[in-house]
Amino acid sequence: MKPLTEQEIRAAFVNCSKGESKRLYVPRDLADRPWDDLDYLGWRDPQSPGRAYLVAAPTGRPQAVALRSPGPAAGLQRRSMCSICLTTRSGGVVLMVAPRAGKAGKQGDSVGSYLCGDLDCSLYVRGKKDTADGARVYETLTVEEKIERTTANLAAFLAKVTA
Repeated sequence: MKPLTEQEIRAAFVNCSKGESKRLYVPRDLADRPWDDLDYLGWRDPQSPGRAYLVAAPTGRPQAVALRSPGPAAGLQRRSMCSICLTTRSGGVVLMVAPRAGKAGKQGDSVGSYLCGDLDCSLYVRGKKDTADGARVYETLTVEEKIERTTANLAAFLAKVTA
């Protein structure tokens, strides 16, 4: 992914108003992110853990979406699979919901998907970050094939949000 500035990120939001995009939290360490290893930039709001954001450029132009997730369930450590990177984890995958773009989102229509709670799918796929429980499903795919699958799954999710 090509490095993005805070202004480019704020301008890329498709499912919130311009006022909301101006007020939302954007990480200050953008220059330190491993951009070459990212298929998308994802982060959680430290002031509001139920809010998360994701920026990708599946068509070459950045698209950003605001996401919501429920708080962590106490004691619930069910093994789940992320629908973007297909990483299986115990307690690290959460349901995230994005309001649809445009009129549908303003009327309450939304799209949900199970995603890695830390939004580090790109790093799990490349083996740069390991799941806390260390369990991985064996696959015969190359890293490049896993990256292609991840970007295709991400593009499909973004298409549902923007449709």
